[in-house]
Amino acid sequence: MSYERLAKQIIEEVGGKENINSVIHCVTRLRFKLKNESLANKETIKNLDGVMTVVISGGQFQVVIGEHVSKVFAEVTKLIGKAPEDVDTEETTEKGSIFSRFVSLISGIFMPVMGVMAAAGILKGFLVALTVLGWMSEEMGVYKILFVASDGFFYFMPILLGFSAGKTFKTNSYITATVGAALVYPTMVEMYNAGEALSFLQIPVVLMNYTQSVVPIILAAFFVAKLEKVLLKIIPKSLQLIFVSLIILVIVVPLSFIVIGPISVYASQLLADGAMALYSLSPVITGLFLAGVWQIAVMFGLHWAFIPIMINNITTIGFDPINGLLYCTVFAQTGAALAVALKAKQTKLKSLSTTASISGFLGITEPAIYGVNLPLKRPFIMACIGGGLGGAVAGFFSAKMYGGFASGGVFGIPMFIDPEGLSAQFYGFALSLLISLATAFVLTLLFGYTKEIAEKQEEKKSA
Repeated sequence: MSYERLAKQIIEEVGGKENINSVIHCVTRLRFKLKNESLANKETIKNLDGVMTVVISGGQFQVVIGEHVSKVFAEVTKLIGKAPEDVDTEETTEKGSIFSRFVSLISGIFMPVMGVMAAAGILKGFLVALTVLGWMSEEMGVYKILFVASDGFFYFMPILLGFSAGKTFKTNSYITATVGAALVYPTMVEMYNAGEALSFLQIPVVLMNYTQSVVPIILAAFFVAKLEKVLLKIIPKSLQLIFVSLIILVIVVPLSFIVIGPISVYASQLLADGAMALYSLSPVITGLFLAGVWQIAVMFGLHWAFIPIMINNITTIGFDPINGLLYCTVFAQTGAALAVALKAKQTKLKSLSTTASISGFLGITEPAIYGVNLPLKRPFIMACIGGGLGGAVAGFFSAKMYGGFASGGVFGIPMFIDPEGLSAQFYGFALSLLISLATAFVLTLLFGYTKEIAEKQEEKKSA
């Protein structure tokens, strides 16, 4: 595949570089923000060699590439001559429903950090597994250093999310990161742990621990963006370099400790309590429904709305049951693709489904969904059924994710081990993965990729 050629074709078919406001990429997709989406030739792009499909969601025109997306992205940015941050604020004002704009906002904040977040979470999970099995001690130097590597992201998450939120809100990301740093400054954390009192200009400050928090820095970054716009209008340009940042820090940092932070923490706790209340009504039914439709939500980018809830659960109550229900869906899609790989006669489809199965076990489902299961239709349905059954089993055993965030695949499994030790909860979670995989695999073998479907595929190939 010529990445340069594919990049040229994509740019041309989205309306040319003049129609591109910005472009970023995730694990498998190029995510464009276009000035005029009607100028993009969706069907033409879907049929390009090297493109799996096109999804329009959350204000983004998403071109699904697969594992080679970073290489195509590199060629795209060369050709359009601007980096993702070189965007005119006025041109990129989000349009659409409130929910669509919210999903776009959340994805913009979390997408840049998802890779390292998943890596840190997986490492933390492996450390838990090694200590539970007695293969490593918390007193060992190797454990302490690797724990710092895994926990550093989550401990200082307000700084990293502050930087990412600054970019998303189109404000000075170094200011928002500095606000995040103030929230987790060691002196403030020590005062909170010691139960000390603090006031600011005679105003009492409700000290809280903002390490690993999500909501406070996002709200603070939003406030920074609004305040910066006002200051840029009223402060002379010759004084803006220093005084805009100075005034923002003097106002926003105290405001974050006095108002934004406490309100956010209480709101975060209410959100976690609400999520747990819904979950506790019937974990089995919740798992059956959510896991059954989860990959459909992923296709349309709606899963981003759940990411803050999952992370918030970890930071407020120490575990997250939602990802415990949904983790099996990756294995369901993988099982369906694996069945196609075994039954397919076409060399191209067999190769694609085999590669997609390997990617699926590593937690990347786009090749399986867009390259195999969805085009064939029935395997995707069988995978949804398998995911639903797995989710119900996970709900029955109260599966939970602990201490981090895992995005999918076999390497994230240790994240679901209780730090207190192995229990029926974890074994039930592992069973949910096997049931999802096996159900989708068997159903696809029997009903999802029949002899008739295979013959139709051969007819299409020869047509």
